[in-house]
Amino acid sequence: MTTTEAPVGAHETTGPALAFDHTKMVFPDGTEAVRDVSFEIRRGEFVTIVGPSGCGKSTLLKIASGLLEATGGRVAVDRDRLGYVFQDATLLPWRNVLSNVELIAELHGIEKTERRRLALEAIETVGLTGFANHYPRSLSGGMKMRASLARTLTLKPPVFLFDEPFGAVDEITREHLNEETQRLFQQEGFAGLFITHSISEAVFMSTRVLVMSARPGTIVAEFDVPFDYPRNPELRFDPEFARLCGDISLALRGSHS
Repeated sequence: MTTTEAPVGAHETTGPALAFDHTKMVFPDGTEAVRDVSFEIRRGEFVTIVGPSGCGKSTLLKIASGLLEATGGRVAVDRDRLGYVFQDATLLPWRNVLSNVELIAELHGIEKTERRRLALEAIETVGLTGFANHYPRSLSGGMKMRASLARTLTLKPPVFLFDEPFGAVDEITREHLNEETQRLFQQEGFAGLFITHSISEAVFMSTRVLVMSARPGTIVAEFDVPFDYPRNPELRFDPEFARLCGDISLALRGSHS
C-alpha cells in the first residue's frame, strides 16, 4: 500500500493534525528504515521522538512533508501549510533576515505588502527585532535558528516538523531556543513533531515522548509528560523531571537490543 494524503483542515479541532498509520519505508537498495509506525498528533500536542542514530526519525519527517513517499501505510496531514525546521537554518546568504523570513510566503504567492507584514510580525515574535536588515554572516547560530523559525511562522502552520534544529548550537543557546520554541507552541497552538537525541530536551519541550527502536525503526515506548506549561528552566533540576528522563533512557537503551 502506498502513502496517501488525507488533508486535515487548518481549523480541525477533533481529529488528528498529523497521523501515521502502519507506515513503513524500504529504500530501493533494500534498506528497511521504518517498520509499522502508527501514532497521531492533535493541535496543542508537542510530541518528540528519540531513538538511536539511523533508526528512521528524520525519515518519518520527510515522509510527513512529502519529501519521501512511504512504501506502505498511510500518512494524514495538510501539506499546504506545513512548517518544517531543518537541522541547519538554511538561510540564503545573499538575503537579509527580512527577505529570508519572507521567502516561504513569497513562494506561496502572498502579496508583497502582506508578506512583509507577516515577516515583520514573525521577526518580532522570535525576538529578532532590530536585526531585519542583517545578513546571515553577521548572526550567531542561535539567531540563525530564530530566523528559520520566523520564516516558517509566516504561514501560521497548524503542524510544525522539527528535525534536530538545535543540535549544532551550544548548550546555553540550546536551552534558550527550547524556551523560545515552547513559548511559540503555547502562543500558536500548533501540532509539533520534534526530533532530538537529547532526552532532557525531549522532556522539557513535550507533552509526549516516543522512543524508536534501532533500524528498522518502530515505536517501542511512549511517555506522557505531566508538567504544565509554561515550563521554567529550573524544571530541569526537578526530581520528577530526572526520574522521567531516567525512564526514557532505560527504554532507549532497550531499543538498541
